[in-house]
Amino acid sequence: MAAEFDLPLAFDLAATGLFALSGALRAVKKGYDVAGLVTLALVAGVGGGLLRDGIFLQNGPPAVVSDYRFLYAVAVAATLGWWFGSHLETRFRVVFLVVDALGLGAYAVVGAQKTLDAGLSIPAAVLVGAINAVGGGMLRDVLSREEPEVFKPGGYYAVAAVGGALVFCGLVKGVDVDGVPAAVAGIVATFALRVLSVRFGWSTRAAPSRSRRPREG
Repeated sequence: MAAEFDLPLAFDLAATGLFALSGALRAVKKGYDVAGLVTLALVAGVGGGLLRDGIFLQNGPPAVVSDYRFLYAVAVAATLGWWFGSHLETRFRVVFLVVDALGLGAYAVVGAQKTLDAGLSIPAAVLVGAINAVGGGMLRDVLSREEPEVFKPGGYYAVAAVGGALVFCGLVKGVDVDGVPAAVAGIVATFALRVLSVRFGWSTRAAPSRSRRPREG
């Protein structure tokens, strides 16, 4: 049975804009030209949504090509990143963390909501929500020649996205909370997990590796 709620488009546009801004800020930090900045903003902003709509849900053309407002969100974010990025200097890391964490949370709940709305299960919604959340950042990091946050041990990234999607799904399906308050709670949960993990050094662990010892004698 399809979900009986639908989040306002503002959540999806906000997620797109926030990740696009993170891409633009990364481009400024790397010293890219305008073409590089726009490309990185576009890929970061719509990458997660393309993965969600093109691979998992497949409900027609992806939102970015069916609604021009997503491109406007990317354009505004790219402009803001270009305008303010060079003035951040020492505060860059903090601003980037905040923008990225907010985008992570927004995309986690949007992906989860769209999956529930398609009539899929809660585990599927959490999976798609997490992939929706980390997809744009992963593509941003790869294109800017940074090791993707989602792959390396460190502050919670995918864990935070999963946590936010779980909070959202638990509230709307388990407690019957309205979509918007549940989405806000999911975004806050994701943001808190991500930022607090960086602030207090909470870290995921590297997978154990077994290296063969050379034989003696």
